[in-house]
Amino acid sequence: MDFTYMKSFMDRLTGWRIPGNTIRIYLGGKEVFRYQSGYSDMENKIKMNGDELFNIYSCSKVATVTAALQLYEQGYFLLSDPLYDFIPEFKEMFVKTKNGELEKAERPITLRHLFTMTAGLTYNTDTPSFQKARALTEGKMDTLTVIRSLADDPLAFHPGERWGYSLCHDVLAAVVEVVSGKRFRDYVRENIFEPLAMNQSYYQATPQIEAGMAQQYIFVNAQDTDDIVKLQSARQESGGTAKNAGKAASLRFGENYDSGGAGIISTADDYVKLAAALANCGMGINGERILSPGTVELLKTNQLNDAQLDSLSWSQLKGYGYGLGVRTMLSRAESGSPGSTGEFGWGGAAGATLLADTSCNLAMFYTHHMLNPHEEYYQPRLRNVLYTCLGR
Repeated sequence: MDFTYMKSFMDRLTGWRIPGNTIRIYLGGKEVFRYQSGYSDMENKIKMNGDELFNIYSCSKVATVTAALQLYEQGYFLLSDPLYDFIPEFKEMFVKTKNGELEKAERPITLRHLFTMTAGLTYNTDTPSFQKARALTEGKMDTLTVIRSLADDPLAFHPGERWGYSLCHDVLAAVVEVVSGKRFRDYVRENIFEPLAMNQSYYQATPQIEAGMAQQYIFVNAQDTDDIVKLQSARQESGGTAKNAGKAASLRFGENYDSGGAGIISTADDYVKLAAALANCGMGINGERILSPGTVELLKTNQLNDAQLDSLSWSQLKGYGYGLGVRTMLSRAESGSPGSTGEFGWGGAAGATLLADTSCNLAMFYTHHMLNPHEEYYQPRLRNVLYTCLGR
């Protein structure tokens, strides 16, 4: 193993337009590489030291689907179960057609639809349902009330019709609350964070937690938007600059809301432990098992049919399918990657990226701290450099 290329790649990113970054790589349950480059605070010229906390945004989804699959393993639900069995407000759903009319959904939303982002939900949070939830909760926005209110909004397409990035995993977090009888943050802490000794992972930012966070930036050019979902998938190739965006994450809607899709604050040392457990077929580096090998295999198995795959059009996911909440590599040829078929993971809107590969017990967690994170640029290159450094 030689990580010279990885160091060089990370330094090139921070010399380009990424303020700072950090990485952890595990192989066979042992750390084989750690590195950081650039600044955690550009304005004050504070260098990245690798211990910083980050908003990992959609990388949180990996913890959410892991939590839900623990309950699946215990027989609390099947993937084919309708969502309304757990949250009755989703019993009768309507789809908004292209001409703006509403028609009854052809089929109910199932838990499989939630895992696979095929439920027909969107990431639009500027709707009457969110206003209703704010009023009902006096702005505290507890998870279940928000998700129950979300059922008032029409779907963007019929469940199962295609893949569409959305609040599906926030709804899945609410299902975990209903099934477990615990707040989502408490369930994840007790069943994932504590067993894996992830002691620096949180769902809400206290002043002490914020003090340990890296500054967060946004890359500004002609496409000037604060919508993190648009930023996550947008291409930005022209010149621009990084400006400080503060440490808040917009998809935490209130102090009582635990976002399954974007809620976690964590460190590189902490979140790589989840990646390492998944890479080791569900067993953590400390010997604690969080999922069975068969469930991890199911997690990384492509769940999309051809029509749904056509909707998975992000350039950084070329050659990939989608499992139960994670990208999964289907074709080395199409992806242009030297990695393993079945390598899986997900990324986040400020640059967090988790990768797990059960074929060689390889785990990686990389993060930087900028919206737009330039996923279409750094993610495929990062994966290529990773496998090359390992001698694959």
